[in-house]
Amino acid sequence: MSEPATEDLQAEQAPQALPLPALWDPEPAPLGVDVEPSGHPAVDAALEHLAALDGAPTTEHAAVYEDVQQTLSTILTSLDDGDGDS
Repeated sequence: MSEPATEDLQAEQAPQALPLPALWDPEPAPLGVDVEPSGHPAVDAALEHLAALDGAPTTEHAAVYEDVQQTLSTILTSLDDGDGDS
């Protein structure tokens, strides 16, 4: 009969496993971020890609940010080139 008592005592003394907090939510809730039009169609199209990230998994964000950054850089370069010709 000493065995059940020993098992009960060990069970009482054993540390309880606590749930680990989530470091991030893999399915983030949309933030409802509004993108205001800039008046430049190409810039507005690029910014719409950012708006599409609202609620998307964060693993998809980096590629979109890089694409938008490249698009905006290209637009700025073309505007600078156009201003230099005038």
